[in-house]
Amino acid sequence: MVAAPALLIAAPASGHGKTTVVAALARLHTRLGRKVRVFKCGPDFLDPQIHALASGHACENIDFRMCGEDDARWRLARAAEGADLILVEGVMGLHDGEPDSAELARRLGLPVLLVIDASAMAGSFGAVAWGLKHYRDGAPITHVLANRVGSDYHGELCRATLPADIVWAGALPRDLEAAMPERHLGLLPAAEIADLDARIERMADLLAATPAAGLSPAVEIGASPRLTFPELLADKSIAVARDAAFCFLYPANVECLEAMGAKLAYFSPLADATLPECDAVWLPGGYPELHGPAIAANRGMRESLATHVAAGKPLLAECGGMMACFETLHETSGAAHAMFGLLSGSVRMQTKLAGLGMLEAELPEGRLTGHTFHFSTADTALAPIAQATRSAGKSTEALYRVCRLTASYMHFYFPANPTAAARLFLP
Repeated sequence: MVAAPALLIAAPASGHGKTTVVAALARLHTRLGRKVRVFKCGPDFLDPQIHALASGHACENIDFRMCGEDDARWRLARAAEGADLILVEGVMGLHDGEPDSAELARRLGLPVLLVIDASAMAGSFGAVAWGLKHYRDGAPITHVLANRVGSDYHGELCRATLPADIVWAGALPRDLEAAMPERHLGLLPAAEIADLDARIERMADLLAATPAAGLSPAVEIGASPRLTFPELLADKSIAVARDAAFCFLYPANVECLEAMGAKLAYFSPLADATLPECDAVWLPGGYPELHGPAIAANRGMRESLATHVAAGKPLLAECGGMMACFETLHETSGAAHAMFGLLSGSVRMQTKLAGLGMLEAELPEGRLTGHTFHFSTADTALAPIAQATRSAGKSTEALYRVCRLTASYMHFYFPANPTAAARLFLP
């Protein structure tokens, strides 16, 4: 059993400012000389990039369905061994998802700091907080922060509505200069927000004047068996795409590959003319739809990838990585761009969501869990080797294989089955 100050930051719904508050708390305590570790509930790739910048350490994911409860407990316990503060950002609304953030907080023993966008309310503020605390099986909400208030007086109106069992954590003003810019998959990647550090610093300054700055309840975190990783990838080199178009990588996946002995070599499919020397390639998700012209122009990378696949070497392409492997990508504007041409067919962007949810898949290599979230559809005559399914058993995403190229809209979580993950990168 280990203990450390810890909080789970939640909200009534997406868009109330959880990410900004978590990043501001992380930066505030980091610049005070404390070691802060941040976690994100759910399969998010974008919020963790912001938290990594704010805290100076990689932000890991917690999700009982995709990652497993033992995985979450082990990672929290590992962080608690050296952290002065652990912050966990909830997913969507407090009672959204399965399990939701309220259940995660109860099962992990984490007190909840509730963030409510109070910009369009005053007298209802306390009712919302009370309702979220006592709904269903309840949630361990200890404090509440009013976000985006119009004035000090507005904040006091909100404070006056609170029930006795929820403590006031202060108020933050509306501040467009600290807000995080968004697009179709959520917040912008951290690398694309030129003034992100200044935005985080600005919000940390505002937060420093609130009671929330001093919240640090000690929490006992039950130890879980340390994860073990078989050294199935010893002496294997894996080329990992990482640039503006391919930027969705779980830190836990990278750690898993390295723990199994793999040597990772990062490259840019946008800028590099050829692959680095490698035994396997990993094309993770990202935004190929925003870089169509650059991908189309990089003939050297197209030829290098084709040579790699033709040689029977493994290649894993997830979501945006798979999109880039088809022959053509069509934008919503009608513009079309040549992709790497490793898979026959095309993908077409659309303005509405095409896939969302937690998944599991039975591959020849074994069972893997993960999730899907995309705004494009694939048109191909390729026959799937498997279908990823949701918990109810409904098929949602096809998994394709050409030679040793494995492709799907599904993002895999490698630590859920390290052996199966390793086999995807072996001949």
